[in-house]
Amino acid sequence: MPAHGALKAPRDAGGDGDSYAGAVDGLRVALPERISACLFDLDGVLTRTATIHAAAWKEMFEDFLLQRAGREHDDHEDLRPVQMPSDYVRYIDGKLRSDGVRSFLESRRIALPEGSAGDPPTAETVHGLAGRKNALVVDLLERNGVDVYEGSIRFVEVARDAGLRCAVVSASKNTGTALAAARISHLFEVRIDGEVAEQRGLRGKPAPDTFLAAARALDTPPEAASVFEDAEAGVEAGRAGGFGYVVGVDRVGNADALRERGADIVVADLSELLVNR
Repeated sequence: MPAHGALKAPRDAGGDGDSYAGAVDGLRVALPERISACLFDLDGVLTRTATIHAAAWKEMFEDFLLQRAGREHDDHEDLRPVQMPSDYVRYIDGKLRSDGVRSFLESRRIALPEGSAGDPPTAETVHGLAGRKNALVVDLLERNGVDVYEGSIRFVEVARDAGLRCAVVSASKNTGTALAAARISHLFEVRIDGEVAEQRGLRGKPAPDTFLAAARALDTPPEAASVFEDAEAGVEAGRAGGFGYVVGVDRVGNADALRERGADIVVADLSELLVNR
C-alpha cells in the first residue's frame, strides 16, 4: 500500500461550507470545511471484525484465568470470568495487543513478566498472552472471513471521490489481512497498524501517536484531519492529538462514553454523515 497518492477529484467549490461533494450516487460527506483527510479505525468502524477480536480476547483470558485458578496463586488476584462487553470496552478495545493484556491484568491485580515479542503463545508472559490472542484471531478470520459495514464503506468511497485523503489506523497486527479479506485495501493511501507501531516505537491509543503518524504520511496537519473511532481509547487519542474533528461510532451502546472522551459527534454508522448533493 503506497504511503502517498493523488486523488484526482477536486473539492466542491459550490458547497455550503460544511461538506464536500462527491459523484458517488450524488452524495456528499457532511464534514467541516477545514477537513481534508480522514483517519479511520478498522475494527468496528469499517469492518465487523471487532466481534472477532472480542471473542478471541474473551476465550484467551478465560482459559488463562481458569488455568491460574487451578494452581497456586496470590490470594489478592481477581480470577472471575471475563465480563463482556464491559471488560473489553474498558480495558482492551482499541489498544495495542500488549497494552490490552497489561490493562486487563492490572484490573485483575495479576502481575506477569513482560517477556519479549518472540515469546511463544504458551509462555505465561504479557507477550505470550498477546500471542495466544493473535493465534485465535487468525484462526477466526480464516474460518469466518471479514464482513464490512456497507454504509461506512460507502462513506469512504464518497470521501475519496470528493478529494479527501484516507488512511486506516488500527492497533491490530492483522490489519493488512483483514483489509485484503474485505477487499477494501485499495480505498486507503496509508496504513498505520500494530506492525508499524511496533517497528517505529509508537505508543498505542489512547496516546495519539498512530493517528499523528498517519496524518504526517498524508502531509496533513492534525487540525485538518478527522478521526473516526468506535473505541473510547481511540476517541481519547483523537482528542489528545488535536485533530480537527473526532467522530465516535457507537456500535455497542456507549455513545455517552464516547462523547465524554471527546467525540465531536457520535453516529451509529458513517452513513449518517452522507447527505444528498
